[in-house]
Amino acid sequence: MKKKIGLYFGTFNPIHIGHLAIANHLAEYSDLHEIWMVVTPHNPHKKKSSLLDNHHRYEMVYEATKNYPKIKPSDIEFKLPQPNYTVHTLAHLHQEYLAQYEFCLIMGEDNLKTLHKWKNYEVILENHDIYVYPRIASGEMDAHFIAHPKIHKIDAPIMEISSTYIRNSIAKNKGIRPLLSPEVWKYIDEMNFYKESIPTTI
Repeated sequence: MKKKIGLYFGTFNPIHIGHLAIANHLAEYSDLHEIWMVVTPHNPHKKKSSLLDNHHRYEMVYEATKNYPKIKPSDIEFKLPQPNYTVHTLAHLHQEYLAQYEFCLIMGEDNLKTLHKWKNYEVILENHDIYVYPRIASGEMDAHFIAHPKIHKIDAPIMEISSTYIRNSIAKNKGIRPLLSPEVWKYIDEMNFYKESIPTTI
């Protein structure tokens, strides 16, 4: 029997306790055997200039997950052409681990609402289960996704913590240590990350 691997994609800039809480919930309360935190080099929908270097974000994910046997960091997308798309990563993983693993996607409800805009989303839905955790988000859900047999709603805690908030708070010298694992906070503090001043808006 193949292991079911849940792929949790993100820039993780930085990874925070919200990411860990969702990953751990899925590892413990779903039929997924492992959760791979896939560090994305460049999301086509985000500005690349705001990202730390790939190896720094991967190191933070490694530090955050090293004490969770069911949660593992993945740098698989670092080796693929950029900008990359989820459908290409899934095809690569399917080819590389065909005999070992069955790959599933993990995403927030907000991302599910825009899934129809993803490159070749029909191919993803045809070949992979999607595990959806709740998010507070506006917008209508495509009727096609509401009762789709490949889409599984997970009753995970709602985590409304954002990496953007953490970065901005560090730049303003605000105390946000409770939102990061001790290992990640230590890494950010020692490397002096995110402390550059941010522009003020009127």
